[in-house]
Amino acid sequence: MADTWESLRAECMQCQGCGLAGGRTHVVFGDGSQTARVLFVGEGPGQNEDEQGVPFVGKAGQLLDDMLAMIGLDRTQVYIANIVKCRPPQNRDPLNTEREACFPFLRRQMALLQPKLLVCLGRIAATELIKPDFKITREHGQWFERDGMLLMAMYHPAALLRDPAKKPETFEDLKSLQQKIREVCPETVLRRDW
Repeated sequence: MADTWESLRAECMQCQGCGLAGGRTHVVFGDGSQTARVLFVGEGPGQNEDEQGVPFVGKAGQLLDDMLAMIGLDRTQVYIANIVKCRPPQNRDPLNTEREACFPFLRRQMALLQPKLLVCLGRIAATELIKPDFKITREHGQWFERDGMLLMAMYHPAALLRDPAKKPETFEDLKSLQQKIREVCPETVLRRDW
């Protein structure tokens, strides 16, 4: 039977597929428009996300909202998800077994969404979705094509909070994303122009 957003979400909320399930407060399924053409994918929820059940709501999430606003977008026009849906302890990187257990949920979200553009937020998402040996410092902002979808990675907002010197590079990546949205997703109305 084909997935619906409701059935997929309900299944995800009950997941016990890895050890992360035992320590979660909430499953962080995703947020945004279920008809969005642009998908953002991070690595996993942090403490604020675990407490609220929504991706990117802490300081990194506030920065992501600002980044979206810079190119004329907000959360109602994109979809935001993570590789893993439950918070790893102490915000460590998700283990391979945790990623493998959770990745089918993201794959099914992508099948429902059918995004034209996918933006990986950080190295972990890029190694899962673009290529296993992805180097964020060298390859951020570059576009890759897979299965009719264009993919790009940029620094995770948390990395920008730790190292503000990366913000100018990220600004260039955002401009590239804005241009791709104009080219590939004309139905997505940008509220701001450079």
